Amino acid sequence: MVSSVGSSILTSLGASSIDTASLVDQLAQAAISDKQKALTTRETANTAKISDLASAISSINAFSSSLSTLISGGSLYTQPTSSNSSVLQASALAGARLNGLSASVRVEKLAMAQTMTAAPLASVSSAVGTGTLELKVGTATKTITIDSTNNTLAGLAQAIKDSGLGVTASIVSDATGARLVVKGSTGAANAFSLNMTSGTAGELDRFTYDPATYDPDAITGLTLQQGAQNAELIVDGVTVSKATNTITDVIDGVKLDLLSASPGTTITIGSTQPVDAIKQAVSDFVDAFNELRTSLRTMTGTDGSLRSDTGIRTLVQRLSAMTSTRLTYATDGSPTTLAEIGVSTNRDGSLALDSGRLASIMASNPSAVEAMFNPGQRSDNPLIQITSAVGKTKGGVYTVTNAAPGTSSSAASATLDGGFTLPLGNTGVQASFTSAAYGLSFDVLGSVSSATITIDTGLQGALDAIKNELTASSGQLTASQSRLESEKAAIADDKEKLTTKDTAYRAQLTAQYTRMQSSLFALTSTQSYLTQQIKLWTNDSSN
Repeated sequence: MVSSVGSSILTSLGASSIDTASLVDQLAQAAISDKQKALTTRETANTAKISDLASAISSINAFSSSLSTLISGGSLYTQPTSSNSSVLQASALAGARLNGLSASVRVEKLAMAQTMTAAPLASVSSAVGTGTLELKVGTATKTITIDSTNNTLAGLAQAIKDSGLGVTASIVSDATGARLVVKGSTGAANAFSLNMTSGTAGELDRFTYDPATYDPDAITGLTLQQGAQNAELIVDGVTVSKATNTITDVIDGVKLDLLSASPGTTITIGSTQPVDAIKQAVSDFVDAFNELRTSLRTMTGTDGSLRSDTGIRTLVQRLSAMTSTRLTYATDGSPTTLAEIGVSTNRDGSLALDSGRLASIMASNPSAVEAMFNPGQRSDNPLIQITSAVGKTKGGVYTVTNAAPGTSSSAASATLDGGFTLPLGNTGVQASFTSAAYGLSFDVLGSVSSATITIDTGLQGALDAIKNELTASSGQLTASQSRLESEKAAIADDKEKLTTKDTAYRAQLTAQYTRMQSSLFALTSTQSYLTQQIKLWTNDSSN
């Protein structure tokens, strides 16, 4: 390139004029060519790194999401069974241990919501009268005001709904007109009354109900269609009354949905464990892990764009250690790691599954393997009841000491792993923000000198711990992304500076060769003049 430019200059200097534009372009290109190539190389490498890192983070997120979807579907949990699902349906709560479950249930009554109807009016816009009504649910009351702004059937319905006491109102229209339907929440404690406290007789009192004076044979206000009542069921011989038809605190780890009453009919609650589905899930996890590992290995290999990136290398190392990560905290000698159920790490970081070992464990201790996909949490003292959701707290074993229940004048208190806790309502406490057990909360139902709370990590929790740590604001993958983005910005800045320098250099060369062109024109003119004079002198001498 330099040799070519030199030849062009010599050629131009020997000519009567200089091709300024061509010379400037060649000289400028020669000056920045190497720097441009270096910047292009840096930019290409940086783009590849950013793309591959984004792909790696997307892959680990997708892996975690797929595992979460598989687990949350419930197909890997021991599920309760009902001998009569038309009366009662049963399902497992998160973290439940239901293997060997056996219970009998009789559904005597369903929980019902008080339902009232009014006599029909001509339409939803019909006036109902002005004044005030008092809505009372239990000990809570609310004044409902009807004035010129809402003196319609629709306005009354909206005012009742806006009361905030859990009572709803709707309007049903048919051939007879539009009638108000008022309904409370299920349970005897949610029975309500509606009394007129001001207004004109024969107007708002058409929408009142007082259980103390109600006479179904002489109705002057709302008609009672259904009274409020609790669900009544008998569980293993014990009579239980509940305000709703969805019950989660009668059989440990089981949600009961009552669908119909069937007095005297005994329903058997058992369980079924998805042994084959759990074995397949372990195999699927190994296959998905190896697919992710292959992708990461390409990025970190000898020719990989991220071979020297500390963030991605840490990710690979942490994933490779998953087989030895404790997933549960069983104390009875049950398997607690993937390695113990037949999943091992090969020398290249991929996983291998010993199907024979897995089958043996599934035959002897299927609940231990299930617990890896369905982590639980438990307290060894019934007076310490965990209230935080499964998955909110880092896996581990935590010690509760000096627990005292709340009183009318003081909140509950406890020490957690030697550190203070924060009050949560009157009966509960929660771990402080600085505690390793952050996210854990529990109710103190009585004085306890010492208790142990065990939180299983589970496979999902272990994978999320790696992902969340590395992608946090201070995580290594986040730091890698920031570094690459900074490098991208620096490259763009260097390109801009090179462009500015190139522009200035071209302007300098253009000015320089323009002056040379002017000088060349002057010399050429002088040469022509001297040539003519010499020619004249020669002719004169001849004569």
